[in-house]
Amino acid sequence: MGALTTSRTGPADAAGGRARPKARRERPAILRLARRPSAAIGALVLLAIVLLAIAAPFATPHDPMQLAVRNRLQAPSLVHWMGTDELGRDVFTRLLYAGRTSLAVGFAVVILAALAGVTLGLLAGFFRRLDAPISRVVDAMMAFPDILLAIALVAALGPSAANVVIALAIVYAPRIARVVRASTLVIRELPYVEAARALGVPTPVILVRHVLRNVVSPLLVQATFVFANAILAEAGLSFLGVGVSPQVPTWGTMISVGRQFLDAAPWIMWAPGAAIVLTVLSLQLVGDGLRDFLDPRLAKDV
Repeated sequence: MGALTTSRTGPADAAGGRARPKARRERPAILRLARRPSAAIGALVLLAIVLLAIAAPFATPHDPMQLAVRNRLQAPSLVHWMGTDELGRDVFTRLLYAGRTSLAVGFAVVILAALAGVTLGLLAGFFRRLDAPISRVVDAMMAFPDILLAIALVAALGPSAANVVIALAIVYAPRIARVVRASTLVIRELPYVEAARALGVPTPVILVRHVLRNVVSPLLVQATFVFANAILAEAGLSFLGVGVSPQVPTWGTMISVGRQFLDAAPWIMWAPGAAIVLTVLSLQLVGDGLRDFLDPRLAKDV
């Protein structure tokens, strides 16, 4: 009878015997990010485009390089879902294979630009003596329009997929370098970095363990925008005839050829144009959602 009874709602606090509220279980990151409809839609569209590009050999029975002049400029039908081009090739098949090339170029550009940009940004932001010279070089490169600098680099290196990747990586590395430098300037003054220095931790370890880990969030967001810009730039270079070899199907090459038959066969140009718009828009939506999700000031609204 003298036993103490406990409340079902939880232990009482010392002040007034009221039950303490239970700690709210935090939702998984993917569910919190999915609460933003625009980011979720962008991620689904991007995933569908990537899967279609990867499954191109299995998604269509046609050969992207097979010529059938008798079937040239046919309108969309059950046999050719998006019609045929000026040489009788299936537009849908070439669209999928072109997506593989454009996405591969964009992804390779992001990797190379991130490697170069992170290295320059860390060096400029952490070492005061290197800040001025690196920043001046970065500012000078960003003073040129992206497409003009890319055309000049590809013209100097020669038209090929590898040279296009190198040229676009050089063009977009300064953008990543500025973002990493800005974050590094703040992080290097934080107490835990000063403590690591005082304890004699080697500088490379500090850069990787304490600085680089904390610039991943803005780096991921910037990478999505670089990916989108790289796809647009590659399409522009291919459209102008200075990008990937014309024998390799790309969205830019398809648009360049399709403009000559815009009146007779507009589907040749519309299909790759819609693919570029959807891909770039989905990347922008994903990047915008990542920015809101990873920013502590905006994460509470996600």
